Amino acid sequence: MSSTLPLYLQIQQHLLEKIQNGEWLPQHKIPPEEQLARDFGVSRMTANKAIHDLVQQGYLIRQAGVGTFVTDYKAESSLVEVHNIADEIRSRGHEHDCVVVVAEARNADDEISMRLGVRLGTPIFHTLILHRENGIPIQLEDRYVNPRHVPHYLTTDFHQHTPNEVLVSACPITDIEHVVEAILAESAIATLLDITTQDPCLLLIRRTWSGDQLISYARLTHPGDRYKLRSSLRTAG
Repeated sequence: MSSTLPLYLQIQQHLLEKIQNGEWLPQHKIPPEEQLARDFGVSRMTANKAIHDLVQQGYLIRQAGVGTFVTDYKAESSLVEVHNIADEIRSRGHEHDCVVVVAEARNADDEISMRLGVRLGTPIFHTLILHRENGIPIQLEDRYVNPRHVPHYLTTDFHQHTPNEVLVSACPITDIEHVVEAILAESAIATLLDITTQDPCLLLIRRTWSGDQLISYARLTHPGDRYKLRSSLRTAG
């Protein structure tokens, strides 16, 4: 554990490693504050802060008089809005990074021409990007973009700016279409997401418009045990 980290963050890192590598499953009771304080040579207040922050982030839950337990934590995204995944991750106090698997210009095949509203064979941009939260894969973004509306798309450094940021800055989003499916990932996708082909996934299919222009078509695949989608609606009355 890095000695440059504040002591409470060293404890958090230790607890998160136990959770994220599967050593501590949901409902597992973690060591009490007193034991963590002894193990790390810190005050009980420091151990308490480490646990308190992980409770706030949704990884742990306290049960009065019983102890602190691992939750069935899943990252969460809205179904009714389009957010930058890097911002979502950072809002949880976590680190976002990505792996750019593909960034290319290609011609639209039958499916992409239909989904993106262009003629068969039209040149389009394609990116395949793996997004990670604290080093754990949580989304594989397979995106197709109409170059007519975002001609500079492929010149982007996607390690610094997500596709969402690029699209929103070029063409403010006015309309979105979301379709959600439960799937089993194909072998290549499962390998990138570090899951097996038997692990369930959530597939979010998204199309975005700016005015009357169809800008982008994306297939966002999430490991089902690491992600959830949320929708809320306020009705009159």
